[in-house]
Amino acid sequence: MPATFAESVIAYNSHLQYDGTLPQGFKVLNPYLENPETMEVMTQFYQKYYNDNNKRKFIIGINPSRHGAGVTGVPFTDTKRLEQVCGISMQSAHTHEVSSVFLYDMIEAYGGAAAFYSRFYINSPFPLAIVRHTQNGVWLNANYYDDPALFASVKAFMIESLINHINTGLDTSEVYILGKKKCVLHSKTQPRSQFV
Repeated sequence: MPATFAESVIAYNSHLQYDGTLPQGFKVLNPYLENPETMEVMTQFYQKYYNDNNKRKFIIGINPSRHGAGVTGVPFTDTKRLEQVCGISMQSAHTHEVSSVFLYDMIEAYGGAAAFYSRFYINSPFPLAIVRHTQNGVWLNANYYDDPALFASVKAFMIESLINHINTGLDTSEVYILGKKKCVLHSKTQPRSQFV
């Protein structure tokens, strides 16, 4: 049994895999399986900021982008913020993600990464990146709420994922949700599972 918050999250991420179906034109990117360095930097991050048994508030965000946590394994964290703010460098990829800039501006205003991460845990009901194939033949970021069939496909996995996040030892007396569409998601999943 994991002894610290960090060990719980690292253990969860190391076994994280989506084996369900998806509508045509969508696919899941799992950085933990696709790039060994992702597991290394994610482990360093959680050992640096979560190596304790503190209860943290839960911030629920959208699923990772292919340039943020879809690469680093750290929610809302691109390689620039991972290195410049967190002091953890990633050699196999170099990414910039707008949502990472937004989050780390908020973290700086809060008092910095150590202060913020000592009180908050951010993740997603669907903690892997989803991409969709466009008519132009390119893969772009997709969110679990973008398409009703996609949402229906991943809903049960998301409920299980939220329960797993909470079981790391989160304080759910207050839960923060980034974005309006997740409020709709929460209202659709919460009656079935009174976990928040």
